[in-house]
Amino acid sequence: MRMPDLTALLTATAVFTSALAFAAKADEVHVLNWKGYGADEPWAVEAFEKATGNKVVNDFFNSEQEMLTKIRTNPGLYDVVMINAAFNDQAMAGKLIQPIDVSKLPNYADISKDKAGSPMLVHDGKVYGVPWVWGLTALAINDKSFDKPPTSIAEMWDAAHKGRVVIRDDAVEAVQFGAIATGQNINDIKDMDAVKAKLTSLMPQIKTFWSSENDWNQMVASNQIDIGTYWSGSADRAKTHFKLPVSLVVPQEGAVAWLDAFSIPVGAKNVAGAEAFINYMIEPKFYVEWVTKVGAPVSANTKAVEALPEDAFNRKVMGDPEVAKRIQFQAPITDAQREAYLALWQQLKVDVK
Repeated sequence: MRMPDLTALLTATAVFTSALAFAAKADEVHVLNWKGYGADEPWAVEAFEKATGNKVVNDFFNSEQEMLTKIRTNPGLYDVVMINAAFNDQAMAGKLIQPIDVSKLPNYADISKDKAGSPMLVHDGKVYGVPWVWGLTALAINDKSFDKPPTSIAEMWDAAHKGRVVIRDDAVEAVQFGAIATGQNINDIKDMDAVKAKLTSLMPQIKTFWSSENDWNQMVASNQIDIGTYWSGSADRAKTHFKLPVSLVVPQEGAVAWLDAFSIPVGAKNVAGAEAFINYMIEPKFYVEWVTKVGAPVSANTKAVEALPEDAFNRKVMGDPEVAKRIQFQAPITDAQREAYLALWQQLKVDVK
């Protein structure tokens, strides 16, 4: 065979092989989310793959900033990303996510109107985030350490718990928690000095700063902690799935509320697969199974919540109007605010004794 023919054959073979490789991966849905947060449940992945023919490939992050960095530095890698609504406009402004055609999502019609119409997710009439679940950053307790659950956030400062208190290693969440402890609006903090003083006085109580559910659960399993900030869905999973002695407390002073939503990054290679995945994640059948088998936050889908038993925590407690009065949903913050919160938090951690 002459060299030009061989070269042409090799080139054609390479192109054909590349096309096959792309075709083999065309049905993959690459999802970026917290680990252990619904999207990577083996039974859920299996059911979705069987129903749609798409293969789920999961990747994970440990903070919103890490999430933003991953989609910014890996354009085209992810098809679906879970974003806290308070960070959605930051992702949109950075041209990291694209508008979603919600007409392709049959279950979107059952999303509660207040969540679906959130100005954090809808810009100029275009949807950049599909509401998925919402929950609280409140308090969770080690049941072994209490005869009855506390009712006040002040329990964190009780000397009886010195060295057995935890708080998440997140500057924004910590400052907002400090705002609640000082009777302030988390989205309009007027007295940062009061927040700083309150958090400073908490530092001697702290055992450690947690960053993942696994951290928190391992500490309570080994009876190292009494109380700490925790996500409502995580506390539910700790009790339901891992059978740990954990109870959620929504203190009388209030709690930080958050709304998580799914978005489609710019450059996603499998938009149709992403739409199918998001629609699956917001359907009642998946949600009820998630709550029952594992424990989960509150679905943004009203029909999904209504499908739970009437005495279910996510229906009875999280749907209680009295609880609703005590929670404050996170709103977007500016870069300047974020930097100020981070500087304060880093200093507090340095000074902890």
